Amino acid sequence: MTTHRLAIYDMDRTVTFSGTYTGFLIHVAGHMAPWRLVLFPCVILLMLAYVVKLISRQRLKELNQALMIGFNVERAKLMPHVESYADRVIARNLRAGAVAQIAQDRADGYRLVLATASYRLYVEPIARRLGFDAVIATDHLSQDLRYVRAKIAGENCYDTGKLRMIKAWMASQAIDRAQAHIRAYSDHVSDAPMLEFADIPFASNPHKPLARLATERGWTRVDWG
Repeated sequence: MTTHRLAIYDMDRTVTFSGTYTGFLIHVAGHMAPWRLVLFPCVILLMLAYVVKLISRQRLKELNQALMIGFNVERAKLMPHVESYADRVIARNLRAGAVAQIAQDRADGYRLVLATASYRLYVEPIARRLGFDAVIATDHLSQDLRYVRAKIAGENCYDTGKLRMIKAWMASQAIDRAQAHIRAYSDHVSDAPMLEFADIPFASNPHKPLARLATERGWTRVDWG
């Protein structure tokens, strides 16, 4: 018997047109400490270091935040800029088709969950504006403290780690998988574990590797403008 309906969405390039993390760093640096913008070439170098596997994806995010925002930032000073960045995303970086599907899932009685590798710090304000019921995201070590540290708590919410975090969230909500019906949406092949976990997986605006996998697995493809 199905007692829980969940619609789980990736965020970057699924709900949004483009990634949000670099934009977040630039937005906050530009408002809080514009001098840090001169460090942006270092961000590009760190991205290259990640591509050639000199650093992990998790470490990349921590170092970029330390460069562009600071290793320790007072939350009260940071949050107005987090909120204004959420407003910017809503105004300029949403796929209309994704917004329509979110509304349809809500109308169909699904609980809306945003599951993303992006930081909870700025994902929650975006999710709140879109009417999501829950957020599963990468957490800061100081998530509930006065200062935001450039350090990730636990796992980066990515690939198999994202699926583990989804399962942990479901357990915390007393949601038995056998009694749940899950729709899942993503643009990227790294979310294959999440899509395989779903009852109805959607390859949403997929890049080529996911498009190929969706064809092989018979997953529905949607292309949202």
